Amino acid sequence: MELPKFLLADNSNFPDDVFVLHTEYPRFLINLKDDEVEWFEDLTGENEEDVATELADLMDKAGLFYDEEMKGFE
Repeated sequence: MELPKFLLADNSNFPDDVFVLHTEYPRFLINLKDDEVEWFEDLTGENEEDVATELADLMDKAGLFYDEEMKGFE
């Protein structure tokens, strides 16, 4: 099965939160309400500067994904 790069997620226990799941390496879940991130990968040993740049870009893309998805509901 081919998964989309990003998925929207919600949970009734957290009604004010909006989550985006990134399904490719490095996998993570970001709460767009407060930008808290849960990583599913161990990134130790990676070049910190490269990882920081890539992660910042992925988090921006997660936000853009959410914005585009919400346009479909308007």
